[in-house]
Amino acid sequence: MVSMTEKLHADAVGLDARAPLEVAALLVESQVEAATVVADVLPDLCVGADHMAASLASGGSLIYAAAGSSALMMLADALELGGTFGIEAGAVRVLMAGGIPTNFQMPGDTEDETDSLSIALADIGASDTLVAVSASGSTPYTLEAARIAKQKGARIIAIAHNPNTPLLALGDCSILLQTAPEVISGSTRMGAATAQKIAMNTLSTLMAIQLGHVHDGMMVNLKADNLKLKKRASQIVQVIADVPVEQAENAMSLASGNVKLASLIAAGNLCVEEAQALLDKAKGNLRGALGRLAKPDQIQE
Repeated sequence: MVSMTEKLHADAVGLDARAPLEVAALLVESQVEAATVVADVLPDLCVGADHMAASLASGGSLIYAAAGSSALMMLADALELGGTFGIEAGAVRVLMAGGIPTNFQMPGDTEDETDSLSIALADIGASDTLVAVSASGSTPYTLEAARIAKQKGARIIAIAHNPNTPLLALGDCSILLQTAPEVISGSTRMGAATAQKIAMNTLSTLMAIQLGHVHDGMMVNLKADNLKLKKRASQIVQVIADVPVEQAENAMSLASGNVKLASLIAAGNLCVEEAQALLDKAKGNLRGALGRLAKPDQIQE
């Protein structure tokens, strides 16, 4: 039986003989339709985000494993976690079949090579979460990573596009993205990859919200390491503390660039130590710390 990711798309007959405008419309429409399937797995995404947040909150690691196009989507998500949400680099690992490309070649045979995984996952344990992504649900590299993680007691979030596949059977949280066949049969860099990107972005963002790294839709744990992000960080402090730009920038300076601390300093006219104490009591959650700020007797508790 041909898997969904390898089937021919019903509207692709004669594709190469059609006008470019017609082909372009079909390509775009197919990816828009692929994006909509993620809405069918919202409860699963919430469960997966719980696992990810629990691992990072307990000092564990978040590990991504995939091959090919799935790995590129995974890599894009993982690389953003530090700058966007302040996730420490050592807490996130990426295992990509064949390694991260350094040129324009991504050999396909690497997805069958699994020997490196026993070493790469030698230290994985019960406090860690593995996000394993495979469009087919049967990629040897991704399957072996999930098997090793399972044996060592790690949580597994399995993402695939074909039902009843080996990868989904290994997941503690199994996310089936039921995308239609690709317009270019088997080219899962298109519809499947679009759905994967949305799913992984949603997982990691939900995780960051649970960890207290987002406040009213603002990235309060970002790492402001360039001019654009420094300006954004200052603007966030202005909005949260409802203070003018000069006061926000001064607070950012006192807080050494920490947006949460700066927001508390500016909002309550606190010193760094007082702001840190409030944040510690709220376990790093800015909303909780601001709530304590509204009760002056709790600042010195």
